[in-house]
Formats: sequence, structure tokens, C-alpha cells
Amino acid sequence: MIIGVLYALLAGLMWGLIFVGPLMVPEYPAVLQSMGRYLALGLIALPLAWLGRARLRQLTHHDWKTALALTMMGNIIYYVCLASAIQRTGAPVSTMIIGTLPVVIPVFANLLYSQRDGKLAWSKMIPALVCIAIGLALVNIAELHHVGVGEFDGWRYGSGILLASVSVVCWAWYALRNARWLRENPDKHPMMWATAQALVTLPVSLLGYAASCWWLDLQQPEFALPFGPRPWVFVGLMVAIAVLCSWVGALCWNIASQKLPTVILVPLIVFETLAGLLYTFLMRHSVPPLLTGCGIALLVVGVVIAVRAKPEKPTVVPVA
Repeated sequence: MIIGVLYALLAGLMWGLIFVGPLMVPEYPAVLQSMGRYLALGLIALPLAWLGRARLRQLTHHDWKTALALTMMGNIIYYVCLASAIQRTGAPVSTMIIGTLPVVIPVFANLLYSQRDGKLAWSKMIPALVCIAIGLALVNIAELHHVGVGEFDGWRYGSGILLASVSVVCWAWYALRNARWLRENPDKHPMMWATAQALVTLPVSLLGYAASCWWLDLQQPEFALPFGPRPWVFVGLMVAIAVLCSWVGALCWNIASQKLPTVILVPLIVFETLAGLLYTFLMRHSVPPLLTGCGIALLVVGVVIAVRAKPEKPTVVPVA
């Protein structure tokens, strides 16, 4: 249990970087950022796949189709929507919407996977979910006050909210489906599964990057291609996010997925939100205000309650 929680914490620390990445290169379209990130990941995965080719041969055709579906929903589509939302609404609003994942996923996990992982009594889940929800609300209210009103564009803001909501759906599906595959295949190494998902992104992201460059050449002919106006910054950032967020983060989450029941694992996604807020304040060189501190405390309390709650396995009645 403790090892699983620590790996989930490491995954959250890695994934928190995605909330500040798009803000570091705001002049780059979100699609180009997403395709650049996963193109870098796919290239990094090639030597790893060669070294682990014996394990990868164990995967069936159905497993590869599952890996492709997972990487499309949980990686490419998710990050395109999230990066677009951050650029349209700002990091605090997008963080608020993504922060609902620790509340949304456990409810569906309890409803969909209780027969396999056991069911947590709602009386045990509700206190943790309430603490997490209130904590997220406090943190993001404080962040919105910090940003201020500014110039408001209703269409841009509304589309950002919609894109962030789509990213929540994508990652919720990814988290539940990925955990299900790992639990159903305990003989498969989490590193091998992370490599497989990274490998299938290469052809998709390569085509996507080429299409993005073609579209940018038509829409913004002044945009320097193929790596934009700050090529070294862009390439370095994409490689860093690919290694830390996509590779290391996915590996840590896969290990946690094998060691923890789904209803216990998914509340730990809150670590991603906490890490994103931490990196935001580090970039601002400021200390979180009191409201944010109270929200973070509630988030931690909610996670502790969720981890301490243990699911009850359904009683198997023997057939006479």
C-alpha cells in the first residue's frame, strides 16, 4: 500500500509539469505542442523498445489495439484539449476543471469495478470526496482572485471550459481502462506497458506534427517552421515533458495501478493538482495565500481518508 501511494505521488509530481508547460511557450499552438511532446516520446521509446523487445513480443494484437486507444485518449487528445484550455482560460480555471478528477473517477470506479476490486461503502467515500471537492474549490477560488478580471472573451473562455471538460473525460477513461488492463495482466511489467504506449504514439504524432506544420503554414505563414520562433526552448521543453510527464509519470502510475485497488488509486490523482499549484507558485516566486493553504490542507486530508478506507470484497457464495 505504502509503495503504491509513493509511486502515485511521484506520478503526480511529474504530471504537474503539464500545467506550466503551455504557459512557457504561449506563442506555440496547442496542437503543435501536443504532437511535439509525443513525437519526442515516441523517438525516446525506440531504443527502450529494442532493449525490451522480448517482453513486447508477449503482447497480443488486442493488447496493441488497447495501447493505441489508451495513448490516443489519455495522451494526445487529452493534452491537445488541456493545452488549448490553459491558453484560452488560464492555468487556474483549467486546473479547477482537471481537479475534479479525484472526485469524478472514484465514483465511477466504485460503480463499475466494485465486483472486481471490492466496493467502498459510500459512507466511507463521501467524507474524502467532500474534503477533496472543497479543497479544490478553495484553491481555485484563490487562484482566480489572483488572476483578476482582465479582458473577457466569451467565446474563447467558453471553448476553453469545453476543451478542459473533454480532457477530464479522456483522462478519466484512460485511468480506469489502463488500471483495468494492468490488474488483468499482473504478469506484464509496467515498464513494458509504458514503452508499448509510448511506441504507438510515434507514427500518430509524426503524422500529426506534419499536419500541424502544414496547417500553420497556411494560417500563419510568418510562423517559423518546423520548430517555431524559439526552437531550442521548444524542443528542450517538449523533450523534458516527454521524459518526465509521459515516460516517468506513466511508469510510476502503472506500478501504482498494479499495487492499489482502483477505488483507492484514483483519489491519488489529486497529487497532480497539488504539484501543478506548487510549480505555479514557484514560477511566481510567491507563497500561497491563506485560502490556498486551507484548500491544500483539505486536499491532503481527503487523500488520507481515501487511502485509509479499505474496500470490502464481495462475499462469494458457493454453488451447492
